[in-house]
Amino acid sequence: MNFQKSQYHLSMETSIIIGIAMEVHKFLGRGFSEIVYKDAMEYEITKKGIEYEREKEYKVKYKEIILPHRFYADFVVYNAVILEIKASRGIVEEHYGQTINYLAASKCKVGLILNFGESSLICKRVVL
Repeated sequence: MNFQKSQYHLSMETSIIIGIAMEVHKFLGRGFSEIVYKDAMEYEITKKGIEYEREKEYKVKYKEIILPHRFYADFVVYNAVILEIKASRGIVEEHYGQTINYLAASKCKVGLILNFGESSLICKRVVL
């Protein structure tokens, strides 16, 4: 089956985010810690006037209770896309699992894992 990019949920929004990440990676390259890439992403997202929240807190429900510990998504962009920033060698299964859990807890449908730790930006789209 041949899929057009526009057929994916939030494809326009995720394309914009990926473009921003490419700009950040082009300028900074690899080798910085995650926090540096987060700061650069925040700068670019703000500059473009895109709605976002950084380190958005989510409660985790377990059966009939809310657990005392929370999780914090690196970014929620457009109030719909979970954005996880990495600066490591490749994207591993743990990154996917983490993003899936964040999507489930947040009720967002799409997540992007952006890894700045390689010579080229690595981006993986995760859909719940």
